[in-house]
Amino acid sequence: MTGLARVEDAALLTGQGRFLDDLDPLPGTLVAAVVRSPHAHARIRAVHLEAARNRPGVAAVIGPDEVLETLKPFPLSVKTPHPYYPTATDKTRFVGEPVAVVVATDRYLAEDAAELVEIDYEPLPAVVRTDKALEPDAPLLHDEADSNVATDRTFSFGEVDAAFAAADRVVTRRYSFPRYSSTPMECYSVVAEWRDGVAGPEVTAHANFHGPFSMAPVVAGALGIPTSSLRLVVPADIGGSFGIKSGVYPYIALMALASKHAGRPVRWTEDRLEHLLASSAGSDRLMTFEAAVDGEGVVSGLRVDLVDNVGAYLRPPEPSTLYRCFGNITGAYKIDSVAIRARAVVTNKAPTGLNRGFGGQQLYFGLERLMDDIAREVGLDPAEARRRNMVTADLFPYATPSGGIYDSGDYHRALELALENAGYEQLRKVQRTARENGEWMGIGVATIVDPSATNIGYVGLATPVADRTARRGKSGSTEHVRVTVDPQGVVSVLLGTVPQGQGHATVARELVARHLGLPVEQVRPRVEMDTDSTPWTISSGSYSSRFAPLLTSALLEAADRIAETIKVAGSVLLEEDPASLELADGMVRVVGSPERAVAFRHAAGLVHWDPGSLPDGFSARLYEEAAFTPPQSKAASRTDQINSSLCYGFVADVVVVRIDKETLAVTVEDLSTVHDAGTILNKTLLEGQVHGAIVQALGGAMFEEMTYSDSGQPTAGTFMDYLCPTSAESTFPLTSDHVETPSPLTRLGAKGSGEGSSMSLPVAIANAVADALADEGVEITSLPLHGNVLHDLLTRSKGN
Repeated sequence: MTGLARVEDAALLTGQGRFLDDLDPLPGTLVAAVVRSPHAHARIRAVHLEAARNRPGVAAVIGPDEVLETLKPFPLSVKTPHPYYPTATDKTRFVGEPVAVVVATDRYLAEDAAELVEIDYEPLPAVVRTDKALEPDAPLLHDEADSNVATDRTFSFGEVDAAFAAADRVVTRRYSFPRYSSTPMECYSVVAEWRDGVAGPEVTAHANFHGPFSMAPVVAGALGIPTSSLRLVVPADIGGSFGIKSGVYPYIALMALASKHAGRPVRWTEDRLEHLLASSAGSDRLMTFEAAVDGEGVVSGLRVDLVDNVGAYLRPPEPSTLYRCFGNITGAYKIDSVAIRARAVVTNKAPTGLNRGFGGQQLYFGLERLMDDIAREVGLDPAEARRRNMVTADLFPYATPSGGIYDSGDYHRALELALENAGYEQLRKVQRTARENGEWMGIGVATIVDPSATNIGYVGLATPVADRTARRGKSGSTEHVRVTVDPQGVVSVLLGTVPQGQGHATVARELVARHLGLPVEQVRPRVEMDTDSTPWTISSGSYSSRFAPLLTSALLEAADRIAETIKVAGSVLLEEDPASLELADGMVRVVGSPERAVAFRHAAGLVHWDPGSLPDGFSARLYEEAAFTPPQSKAASRTDQINSSLCYGFVADVVVVRIDKETLAVTVEDLSTVHDAGTILNKTLLEGQVHGAIVQALGGAMFEEMTYSDSGQPTAGTFMDYLCPTSAESTFPLTSDHVETPSPLTRLGAKGSGEGSSMSLPVAIANAVADALADEGVEITSLPLHGNVLHDLLTRSKGN
């Protein structure tokens, strides 16, 4: 597809977007304000709600007692004694944690009354650093637990010890990755209603929720109701998410409880301070990588120790960040043996969750920094070190030691294209001249495998095999779609993938129109997620780049069934065998005799108005639901191996930076990026995803970090302190190119593409900065990289 104009844009550009804060889905809705803890760690001795309850206009005030009376802890994916409720109950564990909710007739009254809630706190010592939380005498966040370690698992695949024993050298490095967020334009928003139905409580919640819908049973479990009694409705527009809005689900449960006590629907809209303080973020990680390397720079074995700081609670879907990239833990490299230790640690920070490229950002920062460090120790160019280790095209499908099955690829071709587009050899010459002139110029390379269409079975890896096999496993990468045709032949496509700007409706419209031989104007896509009426399963949603490989495959299956019915109807009108007919140019016509044809709409009209004329036993059905469930997405094996995604794309980045010696400002001068997303469905939209991921990655690499004082107080509560890149920082020259190695596992050969650059560019920039400062004795082991950080690194390297 060349790509038509996006059908989503007109409404957004003319102010007609349907965002939840603009809608009034439940009449008589009241408004809530959340009372939050000012302490990172404190025991709750008493909560006084009377003054707020007596305030005119206040309908209800709830606190820990009401939460404990009605709600259950959210179900966790692991057996760890860290009960998690939507408010603090016994003590607060991060600044901004909800403690009480005030419901009033308007927000002003609710906010004023919230100030009357009095909470008696007993402050406790806090711990925010991951390494400190692991110490035996660290403050214990959860009294029921023995330590702050929420989960700790080890894995070994292949002859790891033998690989290290035979190695010419072992390269060991320790790295850290920062906590940063997604900062969507629209913050969280929920409108919830609790009703007492015939069969028990029923909850309807309108929320700008960004799947995965595996959270639906988690919310229902906390509410103590069947999943079928929880109706989730997501508006067509959710103002950005990048994963972070999956974290709105605790507030869905909390506002449902507030509605129960108020007796009316309750609305809550988060402000930016609340969002930065207490919504969600990607987890910060400490990691140690060890590589067994021969004299030629070839890696034969890998040991990886990952420690994720998940904040105050192991909030579902965590510890997903540790395991989402399990199948591609060795990246683009042919490494036959790998040992892994994966731990999640709780601290007095806000809980973590999904953030664009989740798990991949952290993994590739360590792995790709390691490849550069190996190259430096062996005396190789970074690009050459990657060439010697990358999986070759003849090996696909390639099985990784941890269970991933890379479906297709040509990593060497993509890398060479990125190097060629960057003018890599010439850049090295320019760099040599720059260094002779005393300038700091660096070139960074990163090559990553881009997983898409996540198999949710990876969540089982956090549970030991013995416990996992004692109950039903989890797996799957299913997506659903519904296609219908009305009596005038207009095709409607219902999508439940909760997009936030990717252009799902545009692609679906083009695909169905092409598949049914119709003009695009005859296809009307609708984006709607209502768990009462939209087809869905636990794995549904718009996460892990699922749309292109999964939903389009389901879409074509549904369109195939529609086409079969239309051809049968056309065969009645034309008195021809359905097998001799084709759909093209809005017509049903005889193959080889296009003059013998009837309009698509007439064939559809026959099904609606004259179904008795159809062949005996043939269903008059122009309403098709289809689910694409790839058989390759299985649960984790008894040996803890798993194909954690269905498809695996590839990204190669070459980035050039310069560092001003006076200001230490890092400037990106050029970026060459090559993506393999399989078959390209819409080049314009693909480029949009690449550009967006690049800017988001730029923030994590050079600006964004959610910092805390040692006492647990956040130190970046507004955009004055939490810096995001703007157009001024993201206008550097960019060459974006593509190779296509279609996936054999999807209908169109498409793989995902929305996350790749968010995983590859942060470490590519880190590699470039390390290259620029190679002669200064500076070790680049963490992000972000800005002037203050470089000043500290240079000062330490000089012993000052």
